Amino acid sequence: MTSYADALGFLHRFDNYEFTPLSRASAATLDLRRMRGLLARLGDPHTGRRTVHITGSKGKGSTAAMIAAMLRGAGHSVGLYTSPHLHRETERTQIDGRPLSEEEFVRLMDELIPAVGLANASGEFGQLTAFELRTALAFLAFRRHALDWQVVEVGLGGRLDATNVLDEKDACVFTPVSLEHTQILGNTVAEIARDKAGILRRGTRAVMGLQRESAAEVLRAACAALDVPLTEAAQACQMAPGRVSEDGQEMRLRTPRSEYRITLPLLGRHQLENAATAVLSVEQLAGVVAPPEVVRTALAEVRWPGRLEVLKRRPLLVVDGAHNADSARRLAQALRAHFSFRRLFLVVGLNQDKDIAAFARELAPLQPEVVATRAQLARAAAPTDVAAAFAALDLAVRQSPDVAAAVESTLEEAGPADLICVTGSLYVVAEARAWVLGVVPDPVTGLH
Repeated sequence: MTSYADALGFLHRFDNYEFTPLSRASAATLDLRRMRGLLARLGDPHTGRRTVHITGSKGKGSTAAMIAAMLRGAGHSVGLYTSPHLHRETERTQIDGRPLSEEEFVRLMDELIPAVGLANASGEFGQLTAFELRTALAFLAFRRHALDWQVVEVGLGGRLDATNVLDEKDACVFTPVSLEHTQILGNTVAEIARDKAGILRRGTRAVMGLQRESAAEVLRAACAALDVPLTEAAQACQMAPGRVSEDGQEMRLRTPRSEYRITLPLLGRHQLENAATAVLSVEQLAGVVAPPEVVRTALAEVRWPGRLEVLKRRPLLVVDGAHNADSARRLAQALRAHFSFRRLFLVVGLNQDKDIAAFARELAPLQPEVVATRAQLARAAAPTDVAAAFAALDLAVRQSPDVAAAVESTLEEAGPADLICVTGSLYVVAEARAWVLGVVPDPVTGLH
């Protein structure tokens, strides 16, 4: 490749189920044999370092970031792989807290391309997807840097996710499981938990964040079947939330091993719960020494953009990538806990595969004025569909054709004591952040 744009152009030739409707995906599409074949051609770059593998419906990205931060604080070199990105493709793969440079991304893509060509030419298990390329590229980066640890977030589900080629791992972490991607993962929380339990392997340890009992029962049984020791945050942690503000929150956390005083620059009680899960996870890792002062310093420096992030003040402008009903409930709680405001404006866009009516019901008690919009991708629901769900709850609703226009018009209408929250999906959040902060995102083709 001669440039970063060329590398992106190559990547965007492949099927991308983050942008296109998931109805086009299937278990056959998600066949792991194709991914294993690609990695074998690359010399199995996913092996050779210690691993934490994280799945769940909510909070897995921020939990992964916290675990990576604590491992770095404990003196280890760490790779972090998460999805999706907000603005730049390089955000997905971080080396010791820093995204890949464009130059390294290009070099890694050059290394990847010949193996991709051979894998697709064989056609034995179908054609590679964009997420599979991204995942392989992350493993190549981690090998190139000879890292001690890799912290890897599952993209979709667990059992058939491209990251589930990790057969030797130190810990499997389960953040809260809720209804999501039901056309692929299952129609109940228990079925979805069963799919996510597919990341378990004999010889690992497991940590389970706070769960509905239907999910917890499935995860306990899956761990027992494989003789995997399981630590449950609900049983192992005592949390005492402290001061909250627009800038963060405090907590005292007691585990069977230690007591921690935590200052977290992330908002919402759910982030305290994620922090407890992350601390428990690091405690399970043999050879990792992370005393309370290391944990406190590491978590105080964690940044996870797009999740209850304050972008402007007077009026307050907050963005949050809530994407289902459970996330919307947590968002409503956090808005009440962290902010005071006169009027609340919601700029909302969701994807077609989400339960828009359930999402709207969770936020309706706040009596927001709603601006229905859409992100610029094929999976996005039409603003008319989003508007209808909120209008059915007797809320004031208007529509805007795109996120930038929605944010701009709402800022013009809001007073200095009002709160604007942009939410519904990370893609909507990304477009709002780009407009407000003047970020120039990567060019992407084929979104519609």
